[in-house]
Amino acid sequence: MKVAIACDHGGFQYKEKIVELLTSQNIEYVDFGPEDESSVDYPDYAKPVAESVASGECDRGILICGTGIGMSIAANKVPGIRCALVHDVFTAQVTREHNNSNVLAMGQRVIGEGLMLLIVKTWLNAEFEGGRHQRRIDKVAALESCNG
Repeated sequence: MKVAIACDHGGFQYKEKIVELLTSQNIEYVDFGPEDESSVDYPDYAKPVAESVASGECDRGILICGTGIGMSIAANKVPGIRCALVHDVFTAQVTREHNNSNVLAMGQRVIGEGLMLLIVKTWLNAEFEGGRHQRRIDKVAALESCNG
């Protein structure tokens, strides 16, 4: 698995913690930045992560900002992206199993560090169940082509 990761200034500390986690799990990643906590615009970082996942360069993406809202909105503008804003372990698992989410968004100002790491581990380890859920994912993809 290869994971794309980025944040804005509001999620920088958690991005660094996730990079440590990925390294400890021997998971390959691409860090799209930023390099420090200087103020930046979240769409500039959500876009390359989403594009790398949509193109197949990376298998999944992780985005962190203050709330996760801005990153998730921006990422979901890229066709083929199913970015889920998650603040608990249950939805982290279900968004992979039922929605086949390929990008995870979280908010550093919303959840604690321990919970964030558990969410990431859960999301990375959960697998899409397919079956009846695939029909729904196909309908979501059809919505993209209607609006594209």
